[in-house]
Amino acid sequence: MVESRRAASTPYAVVVRTALAVISMALGAVLALWGGIAVRMARKVVTPAARIPDCRILELDTSAQTITLTRTPDTELPGRYGLFTSGTERYLKVGSVLTETPETVKRKLLTHVGPQSRIARDAAFSGWYYERPEELHLAFSPELVGSALGPCPAWLFPAGDGDTWVIQVHGRGATRAECLRAVPVFHGLGITSLVVSYRNDGEAPRSRSGTYMLGATEWRDVDAAVGFARRRGAKKVIVMGWSMGGAISLQLALNSAHRDLIVGLILDSPAIDWRNILDYQARELKLPAPITRLAITVLGADWATALTGSGAAIPFRRLDVLARAAELRHPILVLHSDDDGFVPSDASHDLVVARPDLVELDVFSVARHTKLWNYDQERWTGRITRWLTQHGLVTENAAADR
Repeated sequence: MVESRRAASTPYAVVVRTALAVISMALGAVLALWGGIAVRMARKVVTPAARIPDCRILELDTSAQTITLTRTPDTELPGRYGLFTSGTERYLKVGSVLTETPETVKRKLLTHVGPQSRIARDAAFSGWYYERPEELHLAFSPELVGSALGPCPAWLFPAGDGDTWVIQVHGRGATRAECLRAVPVFHGLGITSLVVSYRNDGEAPRSRSGTYMLGATEWRDVDAAVGFARRRGAKKVIVMGWSMGGAISLQLALNSAHRDLIVGLILDSPAIDWRNILDYQARELKLPAPITRLAITVLGADWATALTGSGAAIPFRRLDVLARAAELRHPILVLHSDDDGFVPSDASHDLVVARPDLVELDVFSVARHTKLWNYDQERWTGRITRWLTQHGLVTENAAADR
């Protein structure tokens, strides 16, 4: 009787074991797939990015000096912008939108393009506008800022009596040219501008790993620039950071050996909370939340540095400025668009809540990521000027003359 019951249950047990094995294999395959995606995501975060096309040139009318692009949330923006291309022209300036359809946008060309020009269809839309310092028609000198890794190229635009400087810090995947559009604002107010580079940005020295540390090490190169300014006679230093340059500027404010010289920070579309940024970008890519959490774990783990190619684990706790908000000592102006599209503005709002005594936030809309100057130059310039005046960094007369 017992033997017949055991025999009867044997096929059922086999089925159950087989099902469990199949489920286990399937789950293992899913976890392995998610793990692979998480590692790729982590590696992408720390690897300096090459510029990739994000729109196409559909028509170039050299007689009317207009250009028609595929319509995207960026190419449809009002204002003045740049366009990275290839062929006989590598960079074009574009102006206002002339006409648009649901699929296309026609804009005015601000760079003259001759009829013999040959330009590739793929292009990258940019908020830089200025590509070279000569385009500003201001006196400047190329400089080298000595850092622990070697000399970092910089541009120096002297202005005023040389007592007050602004150090401009560009963002991820960009170069110092990103900051040029801000130089005339400060120059007109008598503030000297130092536009800097930092490790692994393609101009400054490369670290051993050649990867970003999201501000955890890059701030040291900017700190060397503050020391450079001090040696050149600066009495006050304002630090302005764009995107990841905002994260670098905040780490500088928290850790600099020259904190006594720093009198304030201006942050444009800043990266303040990296976990929030990675969550947002993963959602935009429709990636499952566990993949993002795993990618953050990988980035922050010493054992995973060989997988990501980074030289060290990303110290997310040290980079968490919201958690360290009580340590902040300098007044901060934040300019951020609520529809940034790349770095969500949530952390900028949270920083104001955490330190309302120090932080002021000017919220834009429509302007997208680091394109606030392009979208509304008058408002952007006016807000910075008022903040500088409010904190005694420029006189009211200088602001009025501006």
